[in-house]
Amino acid sequence: MKQFAALLFAFGAVSTTPAEDLSKYRDFQFGADLATVAKQAAIKTSDVKMLHSRPALIQELTWRPQSRGSGSRTEPAQEVVFSFCDGTLYRIAVNYDRSQTEGLTPGDLIEAISATYGVSTKPAPSAEAPSYGHQDTVLAQWQDGQYRFNLIQSSYGSAFQLVGVLKRLEEAAQSAALEAVRLDDKEAPQREAAKLAKENEADRVRLEQARLVNKPKFRP
Repeated sequence: MKQFAALLFAFGAVSTTPAEDLSKYRDFQFGADLATVAKQAAIKTSDVKMLHSRPALIQELTWRPQSRGSGSRTEPAQEVVFSFCDGTLYRIAVNYDRSQTEGLTPGDLIEAISATYGVSTKPAPSAEAPSYGHQDTVLAQWQDGQYRFNLIQSSYGSAFQLVGVLKRLEEAAQSAALEAVRLDDKEAPQREAAKLAKENEADRVRLEQARLVNKPKFRP
């Protein structure tokens, strides 16, 4: 029961956050810029990870709430990954500590999340989320016209994850990521050729320098 109470606290069931407000996770607001999120999470902006630079800038920032130190309550969120499209927060993925969800049923988590985000819906069996992996299942969903949260369970170790998105940027970010991969693959031969040419030039310079040193002092 302590674990369930922690989940209720984590999802804001005992906070002042209005129920059914899907525009945020805890105090992190969808649409916020990277600097604002980094400041809220007490993370250096230099720790941001760039996934793609074109055709859109896709970045990630990882927050580990438990690193704030021990407290009076248990923290169920082991890791929270914030994703940004051109500097705007559009996706929040919460990975839960398995030790803090051990013994809890999907219904327990759905109940805790619903305390903040309202009544959930059950996706159709075909509504798997391929972007989450082939072995992942969407257990429940909370959404409105602008935002969506999915509770996901992995078949590997039954780990739970809560993923929220800003709908208007989700498709654009996914399309940008696919296009970035396509461009990288297309330009791979050119980059490899340039890398090889650079290495060959470095070898030529090294050998020439060695020749200038060794030739005058060589004796048969």
